[in-house]
Amino acid sequence: MPGPWKCLHREVLADYKVFRIWREQVQPPRAPRPYDFYLLEAIDWVNVIPITPDGKMVFVRQYRYGTREVSLEIPGGAVDPDDPSPLEAARRELREETGYEAERLVYLGAVAPNPAILTNRCHTFLAENVRPVGPQQLDDAEEIEVVLLDPAEIPARIRRGEINHALVVAAFYLYEHRDEGQR
Repeated sequence: MPGPWKCLHREVLADYKVFRIWREQVQPPRAPRPYDFYLLEAIDWVNVIPITPDGKMVFVRQYRYGTREVSLEIPGGAVDPDDPSPLEAARRELREETGYEAERLVYLGAVAPNPAILTNRCHTFLAENVRPVGPQQLDDAEEIEVVLLDPAEIPARIRRGEINHALVVAAFYLYEHRDEGQR
């Protein structure tokens, strides 16, 4: 059974606002020699699946510089150092990106975005009975359009690639299977 690898040496190669790059020299148990691995240490992220009282889902459409595309997503973002928990980060991100607030937030689970190189988790929350309470509170570099969708549209939009953000697709898996552990 695979187990933890021994870290022989680690050093920070670069430190940026959103992540830190580490080089770690590790000794895998069955390897004849140590290997260098590079990690992106990032803070945890949140995703929010907001549902209005009439059953619509609140999405955001925004330009993503990494893919150079406009992306249809659910609200989400980083768990800031000032956030006391992922739950509070989800509440904040929902309000900032959409202008909506939830009557209740329910934790659906977490995924490891890329466990080969990333150290963080992405937590997903269901936001029930969301209502607009004010304007969006966007950062200077954010341009976000709020879009209301019928939940029945989501699977087809994922299949067609209209929704292609991997963490959003994972969030919908958690949403679709949310009650299975309680049966």
